[in-house]
Amino acid sequence: MPTMMEKLKDWVFELIVFGLKQARSCIFAGSFFFLLFVSKYLPLGELARYDFLFIAAVLLQVILYLAKIETWDEVKTIFLFHLIGFALETFKTHPAVGSWSYPEPGFFTIGTVPLFAGFMYAAVGSYLAQSWRIMKTELQEFPPYSWTLALCAAIYINFFTNYFIPDLRLILIPAVFLLFARTTVYFTVIREKRHMPLALAFCLIAFFIWIAENISTFYGAWQYPDQVHIWNVVSTNKITSWFLLVIISFIIVAYLKHYKSAHVARA
Repeated sequence: MPTMMEKLKDWVFELIVFGLKQARSCIFAGSFFFLLFVSKYLPLGELARYDFLFIAAVLLQVILYLAKIETWDEVKTIFLFHLIGFALETFKTHPAVGSWSYPEPGFFTIGTVPLFAGFMYAAVGSYLAQSWRIMKTELQEFPPYSWTLALCAAIYINFFTNYFIPDLRLILIPAVFLLFARTTVYFTVIREKRHMPLALAFCLIAFFIWIAENISTFYGAWQYPDQVHIWNVVSTNKITSWFLLVIISFIIVAYLKHYKSAHVARA
């Protein structure tokens, strides 16, 4: 029987492997935020910083695909998240709404949104898709997709309508915990399967995205109204926004993964 010290050693080793696999899953997101950081200090000459970020993000995506770090299915999933995020950005940055803004100029811009912005949402989708594959994710007692897709649509629509009607997140968040109350996510770090409640995983991912958001705004990727003159920590209320956005991302990835598995099984 293993001693307490041997168990502790195995636990620490597994934790290190878990961290490395999570870092591997974040390869696109981590690389993108590294570009965000270095772009603040690079001598770009006539090239606008936002344009550099867009070009670099596209090239990064190509490199990851050619190096077989990302699959073609993952690239398509990331592009879908890019479109979803860009539509939301277009609305949120409209002068009549003014939730946040992009203060720097750029050529690769549509309306009020630089094209690199969609890659920040794509980074979330990339992490979920990569982590699903690398950690051999399995779901137990996942609710019917018709219910989850309805929830996904309600969450996305609320991001737009909460400026015209009362914000429904006080209803949507309890609905999430109720719908996924029995859902467990299983993942494999080395050999043994580990598990946690899926709703807890949503909370943890949203918290770390909020940390990344603070880093991004600190380096001027975008600005909230209270950050125009001096940088301030992003409101913790944004964690609930990311929590809901993560659910949209996860449901889409889960649906696409299960659809792919079913298609392969039929073939």
